[in-house]
Amino acid sequence: MNLENAAALAGPELILIVSALALLVWGAFQSKATVAFTIAAMAALVAAAVASAIGPLGRAFSGGLIVDAGAVFSKVVIYLASALAVPLGERWFARRGMARFEYPVLVILAALGMGMMVSAGDLISLYISLELQSLALYVLAAFRRDDEKSSEAGLKYFVLGALSSGILLYGASLVYGFAGSTRFDVIAGAMSHGAGIGALFGLIFVICGLAFKVSAAPFHMWTPDVYEGAPTPVVGFFAGAPKLAAMVLLARILAQSFGGALDQWRQVLVVMALLSVAVGAFAGLAQSNLKRLWAYSSIASIGYALVGLAAGGPAGIQSMLIYMVLYVVDVTGFFACLAALSRDGKAMETIADFAGLARERPALCLAMTVFALSALGLPPMSGLWGKYYVFKAAAGAGLVWVAVAALVGSVVAAFYYLKLIKVMWLDPSPGATDAPPAEAVAITYAAALFACPAVLIALIVLDPAAQAAATALPLR
Repeated sequence: MNLENAAALAGPELILIVSALALLVWGAFQSKATVAFTIAAMAALVAAAVASAIGPLGRAFSGGLIVDAGAVFSKVVIYLASALAVPLGERWFARRGMARFEYPVLVILAALGMGMMVSAGDLISLYISLELQSLALYVLAAFRRDDEKSSEAGLKYFVLGALSSGILLYGASLVYGFAGSTRFDVIAGAMSHGAGIGALFGLIFVICGLAFKVSAAPFHMWTPDVYEGAPTPVVGFFAGAPKLAAMVLLARILAQSFGGALDQWRQVLVVMALLSVAVGAFAGLAQSNLKRLWAYSSIASIGYALVGLAAGGPAGIQSMLIYMVLYVVDVTGFFACLAALSRDGKAMETIADFAGLARERPALCLAMTVFALSALGLPPMSGLWGKYYVFKAAAGAGLVWVAVAALVGSVVAAFYYLKLIKVMWLDPSPGATDAPPAEAVAITYAAALFACPAVLIALIVLDPAAQAAATALPLR
């Protein structure tokens, strides 16, 4: 192996590794995060995104690391979303007297794991990268260790995450046993020469393990409790980029190892997709806490992404990528808005708390309305275009009935999105809101602008980039 070439291909990961170690030493001497510390962490993530965009393509470490258009596309989005999570979370903790230097370091380590996930080329790198990301997220969920809900969220996430990791590892061992290799390309060759039922049985376990990471039904049980208990900016982080990473990883293993078995695993994805849409739509109707409500909304959103992936072909993967990128923008903006709003020092987390927001904070109310309408999929918001790509790919693959069923679920979910909008614009306010922090407001407005008709301009770049990324994953 050419070490110079391998170092170039792993450049973004090396930047994050060195940055995490340097920040860890820096933080140990100063004991808390400072503005310079936060800026350094953001700079490391932006530098990794730039290195991904301009770096070479190829394979390294005996095929364990794959850098192609799909990996580059995903890494740029993941690293930029992670960079936004650093100031949002650090300032949120600082205002509560809980600022600690470990937060930016954990975000960088989680981003490192996500970057490795989308570049995984064998079952070993798949598992190691997934665990690196997960371990950082477990700690972030319980970052408010003196808060009972946060500690409970971290514990639930850890216990159920360990279970899902065991399921995934068992499936990977079965695939290896029947295919005789951990490399995705060799597994594909083994499948074409009779690895057959045994390897497919292992694939089902792998899919189930990854379904937990994206909170797809029926593996969604951790999501509402963890979303409610974890710190708001932390939820905004792990509700977005990690799910994009897991979906790309799922697409990669299906495309590069089991592309010839599309008809077999498509059935599994369709069932999970429709279950996710149904659970997200109907269970969300009973929620009053906005973090729990958005947990069910995210479950439904993953269902739509799975519909696109089940469609197969470059169009299916392209639709999934576009939908997930637009979803990351929406969920980041929504939780930035939640982090910005409070009354008398108390976080606004229930639907009732948002009564009269239009009179108190009209700009933030408008942004929240944009996110709700986008999640619903009404024109001209970004959510409409995400669902358009997904349903178009499903119809092209002969899955019209799946698209129709998913659309019905979207209609049901309209009730709780419109209820939130009605409360914000028409109900009387219970009291004045506190002055919102500048960093949360800036991220909220930026995301809302993207989710508005401005997304049409963004799609001029996003559409061909996602198409090139999908072509790199040759799903037949």
